[in-house]
Amino acid sequence: MSKAPDLVKRLLLGRALRSAQQHEQLLPKRIALPVFASDALSSVAYAPQEILLALGVGGLAMYHYTPWVAAAVVVILLTVVASYRQNVRAYQSGGGDFEVATTNLGDNWGVVVASALLVDYVLTVAVSVSSGVENLGALLKFLQPHEVAVAIGIVVLLTVANLRGLKEAGVAFAIPTYLFMFAIISMLLYGMVRLGLGTTLKAETAHYKIVGKEAGVGGAALIFLLLRAFSSGCAALTGVEAISNGVPAFKKPKGENAAKTLLALGLVAMTMFGGVTAFAYSTKAKFAEPSQGSTLIDPATGKVVHDADPVIAQVAHTVFSNFTPGFALVTTMTALILFLAANTAFNGFPVLGSVLAQNRYLPRQFHTRGDRLAFSNGIIILATLAGLLIYAYDASVSKLIPLYTVGVFVSFTVSQIGMVRHWNRLLAAEPDAAQRRRMRTSRAINAFGATLTGIVLVVVLVTKFMLGAYIVCIAMPVLFLLMKAIRKHYDRVAAELEPTGEDVALPARNHAIVLVSKIHKPTLRALAYARATRPSTLEAVTVAVDAEEARRLQEEWDALDVPVPLKILDSPYREITRPVLDYVKSVRRKSPRDVVTVFIPEYVVGHWWEHLLHNQSALRLKGRLLFQPGVMVTSVAWQLQSSDRLKGRAEPAFGSAYRRPTGTGGDGRERDGASAGGGIVSERDS
Repeated sequence: MSKAPDLVKRLLLGRALRSAQQHEQLLPKRIALPVFASDALSSVAYAPQEILLALGVGGLAMYHYTPWVAAAVVVILLTVVASYRQNVRAYQSGGGDFEVATTNLGDNWGVVVASALLVDYVLTVAVSVSSGVENLGALLKFLQPHEVAVAIGIVVLLTVANLRGLKEAGVAFAIPTYLFMFAIISMLLYGMVRLGLGTTLKAETAHYKIVGKEAGVGGAALIFLLLRAFSSGCAALTGVEAISNGVPAFKKPKGENAAKTLLALGLVAMTMFGGVTAFAYSTKAKFAEPSQGSTLIDPATGKVVHDADPVIAQVAHTVFSNFTPGFALVTTMTALILFLAANTAFNGFPVLGSVLAQNRYLPRQFHTRGDRLAFSNGIIILATLAGLLIYAYDASVSKLIPLYTVGVFVSFTVSQIGMVRHWNRLLAAEPDAAQRRRMRTSRAINAFGATLTGIVLVVVLVTKFMLGAYIVCIAMPVLFLLMKAIRKHYDRVAAELEPTGEDVALPARNHAIVLVSKIHKPTLRALAYARATRPSTLEAVTVAVDAEEARRLQEEWDALDVPVPLKILDSPYREITRPVLDYVKSVRRKSPRDVVTVFIPEYVVGHWWEHLLHNQSALRLKGRLLFQPGVMVTSVAWQLQSSDRLKGRAEPAFGSAYRRPTGTGGDGRERDGASAGGGIVSERDS
């Protein structure tokens, strides 16, 4: 039975990799760009649309501000890229913003950043996959009624791809990412050529009217709408931080390669975002969502339009109106890149979780590498949370977007403030003039980035709080408190397990007790083993739940001349656990410096259902004894014939084997204390 799951696992994930093969999973820049940048690049599919959606609340007249809003987003994008190029050169362990904040601002700020990033990674998967399904629905209309199921299915496929290992996922995702870049840039160039030749390009929604619930606003209301549109467009910045968390995955020199990848990301993302927004504006494309306060109306019929295509699909349809294959390529690659954009989070979340686990803010299992040297537990947790979010919000991008960007701008701002302090600390100790000039330049870049991202954070919070961002503002503190509690627990356990001078002292004596239910082979083996350990004192103990049965056991004991005294504990209420516990406690009270070793004969069985038929009360007894200080519990195994079927079974070297996180200490580490196979012999079974 165990071979079937292992076979399926091997087919899905491939052969397991040795720890020594980890260097083979490192990425060159040409693969790292699509792996870590697909999220930021894919925002071209929804960031321009979100700007138009936010401006549409004020009516058609607000669309005139589109170029200015897009220009502000581009400025922020380039600023963040320039700032993070300093980060990846200075901090290359993979901790990213968490490491920067912890090192320069303290542990609490590090945990704040970590909680923000973890929440945002989950939202990245949910938003990207949901948006991909929405764009795919523009091409394949039959998918629209099943968007939630399709989105969850895509998350499952991404999970399997990432469990196969970072390099394999990178190679698989590189081709569609580059095809998406080719498709969008080709669309922009083709559109420019057509405009240069005098062709008039009008989107399919150009003749529609857009009615906003706040049309004709001015003053403070106008400024608020512009800020909301700007904060929506800032979704284009999500994913930039993933490279700083993924620096360990780059080939050497890691920091320099990561910085070059960031620069390429910034230039490509700026070009694509700016180009798509410009064409959406020039072709008069419109997009509305009644739940967000805007409505599209067809003047010819006076009816509300509910099935308008996403903005990028409208632009592609307009530009390639005389070349259908071009439209199909853009639409298909857009849907695919949005699915793959979630891969940025699948690479960032597990690495950050591993760093947090190393710092004892998350369970140690987050630092454990799976068969393919990926942080499998983090990948599975991310997929589960994103799937639940997609289900809860019906895979609706318009509902999920207001939750987006809050977390990432928290990490942006705190990280850049931390980098300013980083450069201040280095400047104080650097005597070389040339190095000091470079450090001052880097500090100025990070200071400018901190100022701008801080302003954007305030704008995002003010404009999106009531639209759903309040949920993130609740989730982040909850996660912060949870991680602090986990760290407190690990610290408490570490302090409790710290060796002291008294720990090396030998106990004065060892009192051995063998639990007996009846005289049979398991009992005799336990007695023999207990005698072989040469304890200070040794006795057999049984519980008399039936006086006549206890008398017969004593007679049989004496007849066999067993060289160990038998003590019978009275149990008027037919209990087994309490009399044994009371007796062990009494032995401990008489000699507190001594230890008591309790030997329990144990059946090893071959079928799962045999566990239900044997020794349930004895299992409870064993569990209770483990909580008694100064008491050691030793199981003496007796293999029943049914266990023979498992003797030839090879221990799974990879499949379900327990793995210890590499490079971790012993304090607070989980251990699997369950015995492999069976019940404990204590009840009166034959």
